[in-house]
Amino acid sequence: MPILVLAEHDNVALKPATQHTVTAARKISEKADRAEIHILVMGQDAGKVAEAAARIEGVAKVVLADAPQLGPQTAEILAAQVLLQTGTEQYSHVLAPATTFGKNLLPRVAAQLDVQQISGITDVLSPTTFVRPIYAGNALATIETIAGAIIVLTTLSTGFDAAPIVETGAPIEPAKAIANEETGVRLVGRQLARSDKIELTAARIVVSGGRGLQKAENFQLLEALAAKLNAAVGASRAAVDAGYVPNDYQVGQTGKIVAPELYIAVGISGAIQHLAGMRDSKVIVAINKDPDAPIFQVADYGLVGDALEILPQLTAQL
Repeated sequence: MPILVLAEHDNVALKPATQHTVTAARKISEKADRAEIHILVMGQDAGKVAEAAARIEGVAKVVLADAPQLGPQTAEILAAQVLLQTGTEQYSHVLAPATTFGKNLLPRVAAQLDVQQISGITDVLSPTTFVRPIYAGNALATIETIAGAIIVLTTLSTGFDAAPIVETGAPIEPAKAIANEETGVRLVGRQLARSDKIELTAARIVVSGGRGLQKAENFQLLEALAAKLNAAVGASRAAVDAGYVPNDYQVGQTGKIVAPELYIAVGISGAIQHLAGMRDSKVIVAINKDPDAPIFQVADYGLVGDALEILPQLTAQL
């Protein structure tokens, strides 16, 4: 039976997390007699997204459900669309990224299919056996599920490389869209925060600040450094709770999970909840005036000193 991957997008562009999820699906496929991988794109005027999804290596088919009611991408109607697709064609696995999109959508799908969901996997041992982090990433659990039932998974992007893009795309097949009336839910409004900043989860470089920056105004020093590096700006939960920055900056177990090529932690002590969100970064640089801060235990490079003095010097050098 084929494997179904749910595409994450904004009706304009495909999110990079989808490519990481396809890599997880390919690992399952390799251990399941080369099962085909299908991608389900659900949205409004999402033809360009479907074309991008079709060019991901290893994808056999893209199913496009395109309708105005799918444009807002509420979890209720998307879950109904996934159930319609799994009822139309039998699948062994349904996968989505372990992002806000996947965490909001797949639990509904799993509940309505009456199966367990396995969340945030980082490795595939067999078609029914997976590895996922527990205890804020301090231990790994091996989870085996029952063979025969459809398996619902979310995948951590940090555990799988992005599947490459190829020149020749897979075929795109239209699908019947679910009607609004079938879900009992209607979106009446949405307030979106607009920002020109680089998205945290997609950034190659992330510069994060913590309580050590002392006040919101000092995050301007971090913004200046990020501008020099073309980096995204993040924060620890302590900085968010103190009101220095909005909560969409938060990196950690209860925030966003990132794995950039370079992660610079400024004034962050390194609580395990924060480490869970960035410990898979390729290179970690820590700046902290406390030489015993836990962040130095995971850092590749450490600089002990006052961040408020070091940041302007570092920005000037760059």
